[in-house]
Amino acid sequence: MQRLVVLQSLWAMERRHADGIEPTLEANLARIVAAGFDGVSTRFDDVRWARRVTELGKPHGLVNEAQCFPRTVDELKPILETCTELGCHHLDIQPDVRPRRLQECIPLLEGWRRLAEQVSFPVYIETHRDRMTTDLYFTLDLLDCFPDLKLVADLSHFLVGREFTFPVSDENHAFIHRILDHAWAIHGRVASREQVQIEISFPHHAPWLELFRGWWRYGFMSWRRRAGPDSSLAFVCELGPRPYAITDRNGNDSTDRWAEALMLRDLAHELWIATEPGGVTGPASG
Repeated sequence: MQRLVVLQSLWAMERRHADGIEPTLEANLARIVAAGFDGVSTRFDDVRWARRVTELGKPHGLVNEAQCFPRTVDELKPILETCTELGCHHLDIQPDVRPRRLQECIPLLEGWRRLAEQVSFPVYIETHRDRMTTDLYFTLDLLDCFPDLKLVADLSHFLVGREFTFPVSDENHAFIHRILDHAWAIHGRVASREQVQIEISFPHHAPWLELFRGWWRYGFMSWRRRAGPDSSLAFVCELGPRPYAITDRNGNDSTDRWAEALMLRDLAHELWIATEPGGVTGPASG
């Protein structure tokens, strides 16, 4: 049976509050477990950190989205070794390069794909600003070169990067749908055309939340058609601290990010149920 696993980003657990108080990893994981998350998303380029997170989460059955930021083919090798040792749901590559031409991307993607064939867990490329995939059109061109490229879709970056007019045009919906048709995991954050992360609990942001709800619903439906019967889709609640979070004059969050992460968790479960065969579905265009 296909499953949804909802993960919480450990980066998103950082307070970065003016009082300087940061909860311990143990406290954050306890909070994540108590809230019913299936796992966490965290960087695996620090072996000691990755091992500590895994050891603390394993007794609770938490799975990991492992993140890394390679600049060369060889930089991926130790990350794959760490993931092989510790285990992960999937590895999320943010390619820390900014080529201006597709030809410069091909050796990197081909090299990473060859390495990924040697491991037993999935390896995906994330859509993200200031990375190889910073631009929507460039990423679509990458999909022309690699029609089977598997992505982690963080759509907030494309909405801000292209500053879509609202309501979003059919053409831009089609571009986003093509990204989602290659998405094997989704990062949950709601943007506007001007900010990468907005407060989803604020009533005036409801149109943007509905836009992302529609895109994610489409992504869930697309994934269900492509994935195997025993596969699991990861949805990561990734409401980052400042400067992602909008802050007040004291530098503190303008809203309760943890409460909003729980809202995203509930929304993901709602969309999963709605996209089950026979579930209640609405328009998938947003």
